[in-house]
Amino acid sequence: MEYIPFVMFAVVCLALMAGYSVALTLGGAALLFAGISVAMGWLNPIMLNATAQRIFGVMNNQVLVAVPLFVFMGVMLERAKIAENLLAAMSRMFGSLRGGLALSVIIVGMLLAASTGIVGATVVTMGMLSLPVMMKRGYDPALSTGTICASGTLGQIIPPSIVLILLGESLASAHRSSFGGEPVNVGDLFIGALIPGLLLVLAYMVYVLVRVAVNPSLAPAAESEAPISARELLRSLVLPLTLIFIVLGSILSGVATPTEAAAIGAAGALILALVQRQLGFSQLLDVMRATTRTSSMVFLILVGATIFSLVFRALGGDAQVHALLSQMPGGIVGAVIVVMLVMFLLGFILDFIEIIYVVVPIVAPVLLAMGVDPIWLGIMIALNLQTSFLTPPFGFALFYLRGVTPPQISTQSIYKGALPFIAIQLGLLLLLGLFPNLATWLPAWLGQ
Repeated sequence: MEYIPFVMFAVVCLALMAGYSVALTLGGAALLFAGISVAMGWLNPIMLNATAQRIFGVMNNQVLVAVPLFVFMGVMLERAKIAENLLAAMSRMFGSLRGGLALSVIIVGMLLAASTGIVGATVVTMGMLSLPVMMKRGYDPALSTGTICASGTLGQIIPPSIVLILLGESLASAHRSSFGGEPVNVGDLFIGALIPGLLLVLAYMVYVLVRVAVNPSLAPAAESEAPISARELLRSLVLPLTLIFIVLGSILSGVATPTEAAAIGAAGALILALVQRQLGFSQLLDVMRATTRTSSMVFLILVGATIFSLVFRALGGDAQVHALLSQMPGGIVGAVIVVMLVMFLLGFILDFIEIIYVVVPIVAPVLLAMGVDPIWLGIMIALNLQTSFLTPPFGFALFYLRGVTPPQISTQSIYKGALPFIAIQLGLLLLLGLFPNLATWLPAWLGQ
């Protein structure tokens, strides 16, 4: 019986690898194993009575209301051609600087991450807009595709990030169910992610500049362009930067909760699209449909993951994981290393939402009980999950870009280009592990 929770977890992983629906796999496998366990006398069926209450709690969670609002904001800004205007402005600002177009992609990726938080939309948009220009200017395909993929994944760590919202709620839920109370909220994770996110952007830019300096043929100097005027630059930057400042500033200052800030962002994106004259009734319907599809997918997975987590705990899986991690050599450090390694490996085969709502509820209570700082743990997990977007062969950012790249660019080039950026992210993960204050100092300072 003691191995039943782990067998259930293995069955879920195999079913997901086979391509079955995430939400139905999680809920279906949990109910199947619960039924078997009840029939064998291993599980008291009364413990399953909390299922309806748990699901109602998910649907009634005010924090999770931010998910459809931020999704709406991101999709609306995509339709308003914000990325196109930003990329054109950045490209002209850097002019003929060697590697300047790659730097422009990184900066625009950062700004889009701070205004949308949606990885897929950013990677596809940047691939369609910047990759043809980079190829035309003679950029190395691996450097070009790697830069686009890595810049697109910044939406995982730079707030307002959907990942941070789901992760924050998952950590809080894990703590509530085990100890009561909430050690962390989504706003804390947003604040804690700022310094690591900016360090990652800086590391990307340094890498590109060093690579180009060592091998200039990777990014030939562009023909001189007419320099962009200050007025044109402000016209391209001022509106999206204002929206970013309002959304993030309201959270950082404590004026608004993440959910309230998401509502402000959604309204601001709608106004921005109207100002840019990029919004009609048909476009609005498309945005609403895309928002509904994405939000429905997320919440259906939440329902399935809630059932899975309940059955896993009822079968004693949490106690088994606690015993396993507690016996790891190295104490807390050893346990954290094992958890990070397992998440990194699962990132090859599972989506980030699956990891957040399957793995995190299992390991988070154990690590929190061992005294691990919840903000630091959340940012470490977010960085780890961001890396999973780039890991071949199943990295989702790689698939997103592959769908919009011309045939002459091989899949091997995309994989090759992603590897250095994976190393950069793992390096930052190690740095954050050695210096936790990078994630915890700013939330503590603002909370004084």
